[in-house]
Amino acid sequence: MKRPFCRLTLSLGLPVLLSACTAGPNYQPPSQLANGATLQGRFLRAGDADTSAPIARWWVGLDDAELTRLIEQGLAAAPRIEAAEARVRQARAGLAGARARLLPVVSGSVNYVYADLPNGALGGSGGATDLLNAGFDTQWEIDLWGAKRRGVERSRAEAEAVAAQFDDIGLILSAEIARTYVTLRMREASLAQVASRQNIEARLLGYARQRFDAGAASRQPIETAAATLERTGAEHAALDAECTVLRDELAFLVGAPPGTMDKLGAAAIPLPPARVAVGDPSTLLMHRPDVRMAERRLAAANAQIGVEAARRFPSVTLLGLIGIGGQSGSDLFDVSQLAGIAAPRLSWSFLDFGRARAARDVAAAASDGALAQYREAVLAALRDAEAALARYGSARIAYGRTIDAAGHVRNIAGMQKLRATAGALSEAGELEAERQAIDAELAAINGRGELTLGYIVLVKALGLGWSGEVDHP
Repeated sequence: MKRPFCRLTLSLGLPVLLSACTAGPNYQPPSQLANGATLQGRFLRAGDADTSAPIARWWVGLDDAELTRLIEQGLAAAPRIEAAEARVRQARAGLAGARARLLPVVSGSVNYVYADLPNGALGGSGGATDLLNAGFDTQWEIDLWGAKRRGVERSRAEAEAVAAQFDDIGLILSAEIARTYVTLRMREASLAQVASRQNIEARLLGYARQRFDAGAASRQPIETAAATLERTGAEHAALDAECTVLRDELAFLVGAPPGTMDKLGAAAIPLPPARVAVGDPSTLLMHRPDVRMAERRLAAANAQIGVEAARRFPSVTLLGLIGIGGQSGSDLFDVSQLAGIAAPRLSWSFLDFGRARAARDVAAAASDGALAQYREAVLAALRDAEAALARYGSARIAYGRTIDAAGHVRNIAGMQKLRATAGALSEAGELEAERQAIDAELAAINGRGELTLGYIVLVKALGLGWSGEVDHP
């Protein structure tokens, strides 16, 4: 980065003429750390992505109306969103204040004084006197060295960083709502399957007791079946409790009280789209909200160098006063009583024993730190994106395998049912095949849920849709 510089123009025949300039280095965005072609190649080779532009409302791709409603409710009413909106308004007000400091301050006043003075006081004849005055005064510090302009630049960058933080909070919240919703649907589907398995295991326990009572088997099968049934009962209770917790967590995320989601209707686990639209992955990652936030904080830190560097130079303040008045009310309308004062003031802390230089060095070090944080944010974004893509691709393969496995087990259960109908297999054997089919269905439910959860993690890693074009409050 270039170090602060400023030029002083001298004109012969005139007193010293200070020309306006801007102290501190001009901001240069850091070079992009991601190789777009390489990233795009990796995404496309995975077979899960294409180059069409991503949509801002990424959750629509899950094709679940209830989930869409919940996410949009959360983005509109969740407390963390309201707090983020307040921070955006605060930052924008700070930017407006920084811009206003570039302009003069003008004040108006009307004064009335009644004085009863003794003879000779203040050189007058004494007695009662009325004094009235109305006027305007102004004060303006000329921005010779650009400290205020750098202040505006810093405030603008800070406001944009807060806006990026708002986007980041929205992305995180939408992902959390989707993750909680999908997990809830997974547990509900598992709960139904576990209830079916519990019924089958209760019937198997009954058959074991019948065989024991008939003297056809020892007591060990009864104990084994009873233990299996108890484990399934414990699993059912845990799943039921987890569903309650997840509903309350969902209510919290969307800004509603606990119990609001108790009447949430049943629905299948949503599936992600066949392909993920990522556009240009490198551009997408550079516009990820946390990366944009780090870049804008770097720009603000760079502008602060100029603010501190300008303190080393003289400042010129213009003071002005225009007033009218006298001893009676009619004097307020007598232009002959009009008075004006202009008072330019030059001040310069030329001997501060290094305070201004130290402050500038502090700002420069803070800028270097912000650059390091930006680079770390970019590297973290690249790491997250590649890891999420790898896991998502793996989840797609795993889900396909669990679907195939569940199909094979269902075929086996069908064949066992035919054998039982033909009398070649006991009813207990048929029930055992049905229980194995339920276990396979549970694995498929888990695989489907993990695939959708992997898609949500990928969305969050890429910052899909939050490219800085989303309207801010």
